Amino acid sequence: MPRPVSRSADQRPLRGTSLAVLGTVLVVVGVILTVRVQQSATPPPDQATVTSSRATAPDVGHVFVVNIENKGFRTTWGKHSRAPYMARTLRAKGVLLTRYYGTAHHSLGNYLAQISGQGPDLATQGDCPTFSRFKESRPVATPGQVVGNGCVYPAKVGTLPRQLTAAGLSWRGYMQDMATPCQHPRLGTRDRWQKATRHSQYATRHDPFVYFRSIISAPSYCKAHVKPLAALSHDLKKASTTRSLTYVTPDLCHDAHDAHCADGGPGGLRAANTWFKTWIPKILRSPAFKADGVLVITADESEGVREDSRGCCGEGPGPNAGQPGIEGRGGGRIGALVISRFAAPGTTTARAYNHYSLLGSIEDRFGLPRLGYARTVTHVFGPDVYNAS
Repeated sequence: MPRPVSRSADQRPLRGTSLAVLGTVLVVVGVILTVRVQQSATPPPDQATVTSSRATAPDVGHVFVVNIENKGFRTTWGKHSRAPYMARTLRAKGVLLTRYYGTAHHSLGNYLAQISGQGPDLATQGDCPTFSRFKESRPVATPGQVVGNGCVYPAKVGTLPRQLTAAGLSWRGYMQDMATPCQHPRLGTRDRWQKATRHSQYATRHDPFVYFRSIISAPSYCKAHVKPLAALSHDLKKASTTRSLTYVTPDLCHDAHDAHCADGGPGGLRAANTWFKTWIPKILRSPAFKADGVLVITADESEGVREDSRGCCGEGPGPNAGQPGIEGRGGGRIGALVISRFAAPGTTTARAYNHYSLLGSIEDRFGLPRLGYARTVTHVFGPDVYNAS
């Protein structure tokens, strides 16, 4: 349904029948124009809007998202966590979402869900060892799902980055161990960044931005927005250089994916814990975060298909995959931590959320239409998350 149109502060009644009629006409015209502007902000098939919770949420100006890899809720946030800085120090600073779920197995489908609302297909469930084009087999299905199979989505598929750009807002993805901006394989070729080496621990499948033609088919746009991690230190120095959306992916060692790092260092959550102790304070100290920022820390999925393939929030079989979690309807219970001056430290919420909820929450904060499965989630972040008095 269309978002409510704000009323004028001047509520003085008009005198006379003709003035009343004129006022009614102006209001109707205003509503029509507002709806048309909102619908034109995002290309088809993502024109529909849903009711927003923005009116009851704080005025967030900067969102930061950081993902780790393949860790269930108890592994990351439990009392025996091998990442004590995350599970205790950071945990004490925000609200823990104890029923936050991944949306897919394996990795790639979850990252794509966070920025597009597209469900997994057979290729993305296999993490796309070949950087193939998505081939459509049928018309677009509800809710805004392209139907077919492949890895790199056609330009008509809406994305959060393109929504932000169309709305005059900024974004950047920061990828650790990325050698050059917008690094990705050539279409149709084998992805040589599937496994870590001593020379590179970057993983294409953990960089969702390069799986959309609307981004990579504009090389200068992609290179300006998808950067090596080192660029984040500079961008955090001023609010004016910190993007509305800051999306950070550690490499295969420091996202806890690899138990033993290719460069010889320790892996798993211990490596992630070290990385977080270095980078998260930079975010928390940044002027943009202090002013109006929200930091979301989560995982892509649980430890594996058989470990936990549960889902939530109305997620079910999609048009391109019988079960998003291969052996279940989701990516398992992973949890998420939200840190912000709008979130009370050391609190929890048991309301169910998933990656589509995160996408919808970000879109609502910035007044954007929801994409794909973000339209169907049962909840987006509300007073249980933004619970600071």
